[in-house]
This record gives sequence, C-alpha cells and structure tokens, in this order.
Amino acid sequence: MESISIGLLGLGTVGAGVVKIIENHQDKLAHQIGCPVKVKRALVQDLEKDRGLAIEDGILTLDPEDVLADPEIDIVVEVMGGIEATKEHLLEALKNKKHVVTANKDLMAVHGPELLKAASANECDLFYEASVAGGIPILRGLVDGLASDRITKMMGIVNGTTNFILTKMTKEGRTFDDVLKEAQDLGFAEADPTADVGGLDAARKMAIMSTLGFSMNVDLSDVKVKGITDVTAEDIEYAGQFGYTMKLIGYAHRDGEKVEVSVEPALLPNEHPLSSVNDEYNAVYVYGEAVGETMFYGPGAGSLPTATAVVSDMVCTMKNMRLGVTGKSAVNPQFEKKLKEREEISSQYFLRLHVQDEIGVLAKLTSIFSNHGVSFEKILQNPLNGAGYSEIVLVTHKASLDHYEDILMELKDYHAIHSIESSYRVEGGEKG
Repeated sequence: MESISIGLLGLGTVGAGVVKIIENHQDKLAHQIGCPVKVKRALVQDLEKDRGLAIEDGILTLDPEDVLADPEIDIVVEVMGGIEATKEHLLEALKNKKHVVTANKDLMAVHGPELLKAASANECDLFYEASVAGGIPILRGLVDGLASDRITKMMGIVNGTTNFILTKMTKEGRTFDDVLKEAQDLGFAEADPTADVGGLDAARKMAIMSTLGFSMNVDLSDVKVKGITDVTAEDIEYAGQFGYTMKLIGYAHRDGEKVEVSVEPALLPNEHPLSSVNDEYNAVYVYGEAVGETMFYGPGAGSLPTATAVVSDMVCTMKNMRLGVTGKSAVNPQFEKKLKEREEISSQYFLRLHVQDEIGVLAKLTSIFSNHGVSFEKILQNPLNGAGYSEIVLVTHKASLDHYEDILMELKDYHAIHSIESSYRVEGGEKG
C-alpha cells in the first residue's frame, strides 16, 4: 500500500482531534503501519465553519456519498453522532467494503450486534473503543488484555459530567441545579443534559462493556438506570458523616451464569479507589478470577483524549489490513443472556427518612426491617427543629433487593413515616 485513506463522517470536536493527531503523529503512524495515512474526505454540515484546522480544498463535503462510495477511501471514521441515520451510513460503508471506526456509544448500545454482523459478513473491521470512557482503553483491555481471564465484576465512573457535578456538590456543599449550570457554562454539560444526569449515557456504556466483558448480549433495556437529579446536599453530607462518597456508578456483576447491570448513585467507602476519582475524570474497576483487581483511569471525554482512542482503533484496522486479517476480530457472544432476579441481587442500602417525633417509631422501624431479615449497620437520628418530625438516616447490612423493596413498601404504608427522602445503594462497605 502506498497510503491509507480515511473518510470522516463529522468534523466537530472529536473529528478535529482525529485530524490533528493524524497530522502531528504522521511519522509514528507511518512507522507502525508501513505507509502514510491521509484524510481524503470529511462530511460536514457547514463548509464555511472555522474549525481551527488548515484543511485542503476538496476535502470537505456536504454529501455523505462522497465518503461512503469513494473507492479510494479505506476506513470510514464516524464521529458525527446520531443513531438511525448514522446506522444506515455505516451499513452502506460496510457493504462497500470499508472498515469502520466509531466513537458512537448510543449507536453501538442500540445497534451494535447488527453492525458487527454486517462487518463480519463483509470481511471488514468495526472498532469502537472511543465509545466508552474517552481516552481510557477499557474495551481493548477487556477484549485483549484480559482475554485469558473470566471477568466477574465491573464497576466504574463512566460519565464525566455527573462526576464533575457530584465532585463539586461534595467539596463545596452546593446544590445540584447550581453546579449543573456551572458545568454547562464550562462545557462539561450539554444544553440538554438529560442523557448525562439521567444516567442514560452511562447505561449505554455499561451495556457495551457488559456485552464484551461477560461475552453475553446485554441490551440497554437490561440496565437498571437511576440518575443524579434527586441527589441533595443533605444526602452527600450524611454520606460523608458515615464515611462514604457519593458517585454515579455503573455496576455489572456476574454470579455463575447470571448477571446484573445497573447505573445509579451509590455510596462508596472513602478509602475505595473510585472515591478519589474527581471532576470530569473516569475510572473503571475490573475484577477477574485470575488477575484479581485492576483499575483503568483517565480523561473520559474531550477532543484529543477521545480522538486518541479513535486513532488507536484506526491503527488496529490498518495493521489488520496489512496482515490480510480484517473482518476476523468480532467474536460472537459465548453465553446466553441470563439476568438475576430481585432475590438474587444483594447490597447494603442507605436510607433517609422523615418520621413523626414520637415514642415507639424507631422500635417499629427496627421491627419492619428485622421481619425481613435485615439489620442496621449504622443509624443516626436528628430532630427537625419546629417541624414535629425527626430525621432518621441509616445504612443496612447486606440485604436482597426483593426484601429491601418490600421494606420500602411497608414504610410507605406506616402512618408515622412522613416521607422517604432518599435511598441509595452502598457498594464495597462489607466484604463478600
């Protein structure tokens, strides 16, 4: 090969980063793959927009066919976002025997199996490392670095926006709405932050990671999702008093043949490695039967970190092209999907209640929990001045999810409970 030609679908923040890395690292890329790499065409929405790049005439186009149907383009790099229309573009690219690299977690979480099947049928590579955790090589770590191990658990901070918000709320005692506005002003949160703060962005990433880590087709609908919009400064303060830090945690656990996958605000012991991951950074903790515990840490977003993962996938594709082994990387899931039932999921739980300030309430609470075989590890009671109520904050010992949800139903029916203010999972507080 005299050179390898790239076609870009999108030339925004990440796309511009890809161009910069290709230009600035040309010597290294040529050394690794044995020939130069060039960007031949780039699909954009506005030909006149200033992108901070020196772009040669004829590279930018408004017509996707200039990228998808160009016989000289070897690899299509998708960094434009979107789901349904983008899927059709990539299916066309694969049909035209073009390899695909994408940073699109939304697309891969929804249509990943279909695209991977199309890639295999057309003997093309499809890589998507940048779709999860930006510049952290977590997917390649799962597929290649831990290929000989059996992964039993993955938990991590996989959304930088929510981690930035929770870090600020924890360190500065500010409200969710206040910090969200700052995150938007700084560019860490979108104008519409729903996918981030509602947990959907993290859930898509966990579906992708679980599918690869457990070799099982885990769909987005299989992920239990709870965002951070209801997290209060009071929750974080009480968590701190008990020795915990609040994080939005993506959690995937395999017991035998069954798995559970969730995204939810959770309390971690202050000494847990994930508790010290702050601001927009991401980290994923992986447990393997052989390797034990490993952690992947780094920037979870941004132009150059994400572009680094994209270009790394390009390098893998180009090496496969040189070796003549493209289209061989996708491996069908080994195991049939089996999800845990409620009674098979267990954890500790943090609960904050407002109750009538009267004799016998605490004894009744203890009775409700004990009737379901659940005991308290920590409990705190404070009067609410002038309201006639007390605030009870507690952390349970490990309990099954079905017992805990039954307890919550009983508490709602108990006349002395004014409100259930908050309830969160506690992860890593007890061994076993």
